[in-house]
Amino acid sequence: MSTPRTMLEKIIAQHLLDGDAGQGGFVEVSPARVMTHDNTGAVIPKFRALCSGAPGGAGREPARVAEPWRLVFALDHDIQNHTPENLGKYAAIERFAREQGVEFHRAGSGIGHQVMIERGHVRPGWLVMASDSHANMYGAMNAAGVPIVRSDAAVLWATGRAWWRVPGVVRVELTGALREGVSGKDVIIALCGAYPTQVQNRAVEFGGEGLSTLSVAERMSIANMTTEWGAIACVMEGDCRLRDFLVERGLEPAEFVSPDAGARYEALITLDLSSVGACVAGPNSTAVVRPLDDISRERVRIDRAYLLSCVNARLEDFAKAAAVVRGRRFAEHVKFFMAAASAEVERLARDAGYWNALLDAGARELPPGCGPCIGLGEGVVGAGEVAISATNRNYAGRMGDRSARVYLASVATVVESAIAGHITGESEGVQTLRTSIEFHTMSHPNGSAMTARASTDAPRASARRSRVIVIHENDVNTDAIYAGKWTYQDSMSADAMARVVFENLDPGLAARLRPGDVLLAGERFGVGSSREQAATALIAAGVS
Repeated sequence: MSTPRTMLEKIIAQHLLDGDAGQGGFVEVSPARVMTHDNTGAVIPKFRALCSGAPGGAGREPARVAEPWRLVFALDHDIQNHTPENLGKYAAIERFAREQGVEFHRAGSGIGHQVMIERGHVRPGWLVMASDSHANMYGAMNAAGVPIVRSDAAVLWATGRAWWRVPGVVRVELTGALREGVSGKDVIIALCGAYPTQVQNRAVEFGGEGLSTLSVAERMSIANMTTEWGAIACVMEGDCRLRDFLVERGLEPAEFVSPDAGARYEALITLDLSSVGACVAGPNSTAVVRPLDDISRERVRIDRAYLLSCVNARLEDFAKAAAVVRGRRFAEHVKFFMAAASAEVERLARDAGYWNALLDAGARELPPGCGPCIGLGEGVVGAGEVAISATNRNYAGRMGDRSARVYLASVATVVESAIAGHITGESEGVQTLRTSIEFHTMSHPNGSAMTARASTDAPRASARRSRVIVIHENDVNTDAIYAGKWTYQDSMSADAMARVVFENLDPGLAARLRPGDVLLAGERFGVGSSREQAATALIAAGVS
């Protein structure tokens, strides 16, 4: 008799080459698709180095990707950068795609994750990997979205294979339906605040009758921000709404993956959607969450507002924003920036009149891409400014100057706040998730519960004396370790990387680091973006 399995375990099993698809097992898999974006420029030399060092690979020119039909390149992060260096990099990526027969999407096509779903590269039951932490968003398609880093992508290009450790799975059971004016973004922000550590380094599986009340766009928002919740993969159950979405995109109706009765979960979170109210995360943290009513009373003045990114810039979001505006204008002192998740979304929003409604209200338009969400291009927050954003990440320095304060909220709250000039919005006064979620630790078959374990191994003696550098913080994120503004500068030398490490945490720390130093930090060091340089920059600085 086979062991009951979660959706993630079933999907992994369908793509398995070697190993055990059960939780905790190391597996070798062949994913259905692999997406890279601007970081393709950095993956190319890694791939070529791998091929030149492989048996029989020396002297092959050019190196060939193993299975080009698996790969998708989509330029989306630094698309406002029109310097010769960046344009040259983009041209080189396009040439490489053409040589290799890889599907390529030019700057302005849209954010890679949105493009992947629009073009049918994410389907129910598929394992899809992307060299970007928000690959979790693919879970909304009843698929498994898994983030990887650049070196992983290079190996996949060369071999069509990747290894992964199957994480433990937390089940989120949704009941009820959202109240009027509450969105999927409020749901995931509330979950981030209520349980900031419980899904760390685990996968989350969403199901229950409440899921069927959510639009596919709302599911995409929730799945996208499970990354900020700490999850390293996401899967949602499929239903008739998802089937209709796929049919509208010209895709054949699929057999959905469902969990087996008796599947093992590390924990169960039960959420009544009707108990969720509008809420705000921040400043500068997704784990600090307050009901909108509470923060509205403080009339927090804002300088900037944003409707963009892969979490909240779809057609449904622009429809909501236009409905909130209703002919009003944004406050004189507020700069409101908007960018669609893709060129297709922008075209549809223009055709429906939503885009012009926001332009008439004073919005500033940006091309379809990431831009200010990662602190690149026009619109980044300045020193001491306060912003409210419908993006997914608000770490210090992420969207611009590290002294700025950034809050995250739903589209409706962002637009209402931009009109008022301070954080506000319509709310029914629901105290978000104060009493509505139950967290049940599920026993493992051997009777043990989910626990954190500390190593009892004694450190080995060393002939060299090392200094201990103490960072008195939990949740030091990869944006704090290696800022986004450096992430796509592929020409950065090791010395240059070492000079900017921890720039968003403590600008003077890099100069104080010495080879052999040991870092001692709080829990969950390195959360956030799947940014390879967060590790390599530390190595460059001598922290091994």
